[in-house]
Amino acid sequence: MNPLFDGPLGVGSLRTGAKSGNAPSGPFQAQIGRREDFRQRDDWGNPASGESSWRDRISSGLPISYTGLILLICVVVYFLSLIAPGFVYSYLALNPDHLMQRPWTLITYMFVHASFDHLFWNMLFLFFFGMELERRVGDLKFLQIYLLSGIVAATAQMLISSGSLVGASGALYGALGCLAIIAPEIRVLIFFVIPLSIRAAVVLFALIDFLTMGASDNIAHMAHIAGLLVGLAFGYAMKKQPGYYYNT
Repeated sequence: MNPLFDGPLGVGSLRTGAKSGNAPSGPFQAQIGRREDFRQRDDWGNPASGESSWRDRISSGLPISYTGLILLICVVVYFLSLIAPGFVYSYLALNPDHLMQRPWTLITYMFVHASFDHLFWNMLFLFFFGMELERRVGDLKFLQIYLLSGIVAATAQMLISSGSLVGASGALYGALGCLAIIAPEIRVLIFFVIPLSIRAAVVLFALIDFLTMGASDNIAHMAHIAGLLVGLAFGYAMKKQPGYYYNT
C-alpha cells in the first residue's frame, strides 16, 4: 500500500525575541524573563478548576503534556506499522472509500506515518511548535486546535483526492498558523539556517503548497492549507482575548 501522506515539514527550529538586550537561549531560545506555563489552565483564559485529576498527581518534574502524549502515540503507531502494516494502514489510516465504515480514521490518521523520515520531521515540528503553542494557550485549547485542524485538513483533502491519507502535518500547520497570529515575535530557522519571522514562514509554506498543489509528489498540499487556515482562524479569535495570555 502506498498511502498519500501529508509530508514532512522543512523547519529547523524556532526562537522568540528577547527583551532588554538579553540574548535568547535554550531549545526555543526563549526571551529572558518570567514565562508562565499555561498548561494548568483548562481553556484559553479560564483557570483550571481546583479539582484534582490523575495528571495533578503526577510529579511536576515529568514531561507530561498533550504534545508529549501525541509524540509518544505517533512513535508507538509507527513501530506498530512495521510489525502489523496491514492493520495500521487498513484500520488507522484514512481511506475515503471506507470512511463510513471506519469513522475513527478521521482522527487516527494523524498518528500514522508512512516512513521514518515522515515521522521524524513531523515530530520535530511538533516538538518545537506544538510544545510552544500548548505552553501559551493551555492543554485543552491546544488539543482542540490540533484535532480540529487535522480533521478539517483531511476533509479538505478528500474533496480533491480519493487517496489514503496519513500524517500529522495538517494538524501541525494549524498549530503553526495559530502561533503566527498570537506570537508574531517568534522567529523560525528554516532548515536550521535561514531566519524568518513566523508569519513570513507561514506565507512561504502556504505559497509552496499552493504552487505545488496537483504535483505527483505524494504530499497532501490541500490538507496543509486547510489546517493552516483553521489555525489562523483560532489565532484571530484569540487575539480578542487579554494579551497576557499570549504576549509572553
